[in-house]
Amino acid sequence: MELPESARELIESASLAHLVTLNADGSPQVTCVWVGMDDEEIVSGHLRVDQRKLRNVARDPRVALSIEGTEIQPPGLKQYLVVHGRGRLVSGGAPELLQRLAHVYLGPDVRFPPMDDPPPGTVLRIAVDRIVGVGPWAQ
Repeated sequence: MELPESARELIESASLAHLVTLNADGSPQVTCVWVGMDDEEIVSGHLRVDQRKLRNVARDPRVALSIEGTEIQPPGLKQYLVVHGRGRLVSGGAPELLQRLAHVYLGPDVRFPPMDDPPPGTVLRIAVDRIVGVGPWAQ
């Protein structure tokens, strides 16, 4: 699905995303992640490859993201975007992506990850199936 420009702008802002994956027993696992866009996919970088969220995506690719905006929309609700999609894991590239996202989330002069020779990690790429929420993308 092609995202509206307004949704892309929120995804590429400094708002944290709440990533929901599914545990083996079907219960939700929620964590905050930095996100950005790469073409039509939402991306996040992960240095540690043994994280539960990544194991969950490897087993079941269904994910959801929730991102809260800052603008008040009629009839007085703060905007938010919920993305439903399918994740896939790509080995490597996490340090470069995290550096790019650090400039958005932490500032232009930040070095991240703050270590020499970081591990290649994993990039989570999310293909968007549908979006909902309150904002110009829902109208």
